[in-house]
Amino acid sequence: MAINLQKGQRETLSAPKFTIGLGWDTNTSSTGAQFDLDASVFIMGDNKKILADEFFVFYNNLKSPDEAVEHTGDNLTGDGDGDDEQINVDLSKIDPRATEICIVVTIHDAEARKQNFGQVRNSFVRIVDTATNAELVKYELEEDFSIETAVEFGRIYKRNNEWKFEAVGVGQRGGLQEYLNKYN
Repeated sequence: MAINLQKGQRETLSAPKFTIGLGWDTNTSSTGAQFDLDASVFIMGDNKKILADEFFVFYNNLKSPDEAVEHTGDNLTGDGDGDDEQINVDLSKIDPRATEICIVVTIHDAEARKQNFGQVRNSFVRIVDTATNAELVKYELEEDFSIETAVEFGRIYKRNNEWKFEAVGVGQRGGLQEYLNKYN
């Protein structure tokens, strides 16, 4: 049975192979534009910086060079139930320099479309064991991010040779570029 996490809560990940599932629904927007939310992953070392540009995994770079992290593709609408985007992770393949995997969701063209996370509801991140298909942890964002265009949903980090998941739920106004500036 999955553990439902609260913001800031941490849980050890027992499975070396898992899928990060991200989901959301959008409100009907008065902006008239469709929403396009994008999941991105930053694979970082001890210095909290991306190991190299290729370790930034997103819709234009679907796989890390060590093949430990693979984005399954961009969902342009978020329609339907369940995961809207998925990222497969195999920690047995991860670069030995990697100590953290940061999971971010951004709104594509948010400024031009006048969109923010306040118009997004039912957002969640979950970790599913690849071998058993069992949901290990789930974190549902409950905050109202009325001005933010990007949210760090969670992070997976290595501590004492164990990988853990932390529910983060912190938003930013600068979109994806803000995270690129922070982690590059």
